[in-house]
Amino acid sequence: MKTLISITVALLTALSASAGDLKWFAADTLPLLGKGIDPASTAMRYQRLPDSLKNKVKRDAVYYLGTNSAGMAIRFASDAPYINVKWKSLYKNAMNHMTPTGIRGLDLYAMTPDSSWTFVNSARPDLANKNTSTTVIANMDPVMREYMLYLPLYDGIDSLYIGIDSDYRLLQPSIALPEVEKPVVMYGTSILQGGCANRPGMAHSNILRRRLNRDMLNFGFSGNGQLDLEVAEVLAAVPNPSMYILDFVPNVNEAQIDTLMIPFVEIIEKAHPGIPILFVEDPRFPHGRFDHKMRHEVDYRNFLTKEKYDQLAARYPNLHFLSSYDMVGHDHEAYVDGIHFTDLGFKRYADLLEPILRKLISTRE
Repeated sequence: MKTLISITVALLTALSASAGDLKWFAADTLPLLGKGIDPASTAMRYQRLPDSLKNKVKRDAVYYLGTNSAGMAIRFASDAPYINVKWKSLYKNAMNHMTPTGIRGLDLYAMTPDSSWTFVNSARPDLANKNTSTTVIANMDPVMREYMLYLPLYDGIDSLYIGIDSDYRLLQPSIALPEVEKPVVMYGTSILQGGCANRPGMAHSNILRRRLNRDMLNFGFSGNGQLDLEVAEVLAAVPNPSMYILDFVPNVNEAQIDTLMIPFVEIIEKAHPGIPILFVEDPRFPHGRFDHKMRHEVDYRNFLTKEKYDQLAARYPNLHFLSSYDMVGHDHEAYVDGIHFTDLGFKRYADLLEPILRKLISTRE
């Protein structure tokens, strides 16, 4: 196990205290996973796209969705027997096909002795307010543990604090996992953003981060994974990535595939020549068995994407293509609304991707 270099194990400074002996520590002093872009480029810490994109991308929704904290996580260590969190959501978002815990909640994981991660508990948001304060876990043995706290998938974070009893310690992590030096960069749609996981830890990018113990950068933008070349520039600017996953097909039309797919890839290739890039097909949605129009549209988008992929692959031997045939199984039970995944769907998708990612990442080690 690797230890963090140049970090002295010391108490973080408590910024405020509540009644009794509970101390609150600002999470903005703790390591943040899943950002991927220069922190100085954003006005808010928990933001996935730089401020400069606000006036560049044609659709305002792209920048707005970039303020959602999908795929981000906080790392810390503590010996406290109970852990509290309080946070302020940016928007108080709600949807009729996704749980509030998945949209606006937090998810706590702890590291086990073999350096894998296990679920501890979720922090459920206050439905009536942007501000929530709650106990995540209580009555634990007071031993030092490494933690990873996942942030909301479909809302943003304005402020975040972790509270513990004043007799115990909250520290910087002492183990440098997940590894952050060579992240996997993922670009896509609402499914990548996490729709519709019951809780943040069950989005497939977060499942894969735990399994691979490697940072995964989630650039999923609900309804807006439309091959914006300005976003491609952001992806290409990620320093030292291990590979890219391009999972945009559900959001694009024929014209976008025809005119944007090749230049989008060229931007990445120019910045990182020869880097593995994995293309993923549009899922085969279960109601396509009955809705013939929808099935034809999916099949045609996949056909056009594969056609452009073949043109690119003739120039770039580092490209790879993944059929969606086995993406989430064949029992048609892995969807919420016929489109977005349940936790079962995300687990099955992660199962499919994991061995492929391990193989492609190994070519860059």
